[in-house]
Amino acid sequence: MKLYLAGPDVFRPNALAWAEQARQICADCGHRALIPLDGVETTAAGIYHANIELIRSADAVLANLNPFRGCEPDSGTCVEVGFALALGKPVIGYVAEVETTTQRVARLLGGPLEIHANRPVDRNGLFVEDFGLPLNLMLAVPATIVFGGLAEALQALPMPV
Repeated sequence: MKLYLAGPDVFRPNALAWAEQARQICADCGHRALIPLDGVETTAAGIYHANIELIRSADAVLANLNPFRGCEPDSGTCVEVGFALALGKPVIGYVAEVETTTQRVARLLGGPLEIHANRPVDRNGLFVEDFGLPLNLMLAVPATIVFGGLAEALQALPMPV
């Protein structure tokens, strides 16, 4: 399968080394990794269109949905996941921590959440979704979410038909 690897890993200082390792992990399982860093585009619009074409050409998307610069996954990764879902492609998301959204928000904000009207709220007084899911329902319901990393996401791929 051709697998688009979505996630904020492209922002790592060692992104090229990460990409080669991810490519090898996929190859060891008989798959080809499509990685945003593979493109030659340097403008925002060019990168966007190149990544969209990679997603179109992929058989599935594996997405790093770990918190990025806050309590939620990378916004660009969420767009890629949504686009893949709209195309009917399987999406396997992975997160490192075994926790619910409320547990993650409490952990990353440094303490227990307050309760208002029987619902948890963050430090800004905004309700925190509490369905016992590891991510927002708009990700956790349509995508398969696994705990671990890329290797665990590969294990969760549907069998080709």
